[in-house]
Amino acid sequence: MSAHWDTSDPFAGARERGGVLDAEFSGEKIPMILRYRDVRAAAHDYGRFSSDAPFRVPIPSEERVRKVRQLPIETDPPEHTEYRAIVQPFFNISQRPRLVRDVGGLIAGMLATAAEAGAVEVVREFALPLQSRALALLLRMPPEAAEEWIGWGLHVFAGPEGHSEEKGNVLDRYLNDQFDRAASGNGDGEDFFSVLTRARFRGRPLHRDEMVGFANLVFAGGRDTVIAAVSLTLAHFASHIEDLRRLRGDPLLARRAAEEIVRVASPLTMIARVCPKATDVRGVAVPADGRAALCWASANRDEAVFESPEKFIVDRRHNPHLAYGAGPHRCIGASHARLLLRTLIEQIGSRGLKMKVLASEPRHEGGDVYRRQTGYESLRMSFAD
Repeated sequence: MSAHWDTSDPFAGARERGGVLDAEFSGEKIPMILRYRDVRAAAHDYGRFSSDAPFRVPIPSEERVRKVRQLPIETDPPEHTEYRAIVQPFFNISQRPRLVRDVGGLIAGMLATAAEAGAVEVVREFALPLQSRALALLLRMPPEAAEEWIGWGLHVFAGPEGHSEEKGNVLDRYLNDQFDRAASGNGDGEDFFSVLTRARFRGRPLHRDEMVGFANLVFAGGRDTVIAAVSLTLAHFASHIEDLRRLRGDPLLARRAAEEIVRVASPLTMIARVCPKATDVRGVAVPADGRAALCWASANRDEAVFESPEKFIVDRRHNPHLAYGAGPHRCIGASHARLLLRTLIEQIGSRGLKMKVLASEPRHEGGDVYRRQTGYESLRMSFAD
């Protein structure tokens, strides 16, 4: 069987009519900005659409599941620029050749294990472990640390019933324990936690809340989105043999394919901004301290920018998608996510793997506002060399 990946665009009508979907989430009216140029402009205009709003950048807001402001994302320049510079070296993939080699080895080993097993539930037995083990490499943490992170499940804040204060507390305790460990060792290690204990912001050491704020974003920000992108990648190439054959004939195609996966999937549908002053969003009034949503998923299907946007085109050349955001708050982990997806696609192309979808259960989000597939609840596949 093939995995059904519902790539329909629930925002097409509203994007064409007025460019805004006047939506409501948990009783709060939050207009969704839908057109590519409007979304991109708002992402750059942090004066009108601010991220300096602890807990309120995600939708739904996260007051119940964390105690700290996520850094650097929940600040605006110039603070954002200075905070981001503290952790940027970890994410400069081009300057970390050993990380690139280690990620390649990790993915090669996991694909070999999958082929040996024959059949794998991809979401929890492949994508989740890959995300956590690759994160351990990125943060210069020991491999065994990732095994604990895998046990947290697909989302560090949410369980089957939605956002959970208990899960948020698990992450908070873990992060504080790690900073205690780093501090007790005089912070002389090179792992993420030790480096933050030595970091300075505007001439002073970081406060503990700031350290935890950085780590909270690193562990929560890209987890479910990377898991979704990895799962969708494997499902697509298992179900579209013609694209897989093209990969085998053109190894350089992996980069374009990785960008097209995230454009079509847009695992993070949207992100919120707070309007410091009352503003108008294409005819929809937003009061002072109200929120608007930058809808990446809609922008990435805008017919004014992308030719045949509803189609997955494995070698799409013009692809200025916004799946990793835009402006000063663009995703700090984008280069790491790109490395994972590109390497995975390169290896499934070069190994000549025979992949087949055995069973799948899509995951949808949006409720009454919209409905779109953002990944899989479960995806069982066979792998063979």
